[in-house]
Amino acid sequence: MGNVTVYRVDYVKKTKVPIGWVVERRGKERGNNLIGLLRLARRMFAAGPQEALQIAVEQPRARFA
Repeated sequence: MGNVTVYRVDYVKKTKVPIGWVVERRGKERGNNLIGLLRLARRMFAAGPQEALQIAVEQPRARFA
């Protein structure tokens, strides 16, 4: 479990601005963790469908047991 940073991406200026974070609560990798976090971040931080395309999440670091 950990926090994953959410960014608003400006594709013209090629910059990423951090706008918040979401909590990853899954204990182990299931293959669609990153997609689920991206969907959650878009629901939380995007005001509309056009803005949702500018939302990105950071790739979580691998965890070692």
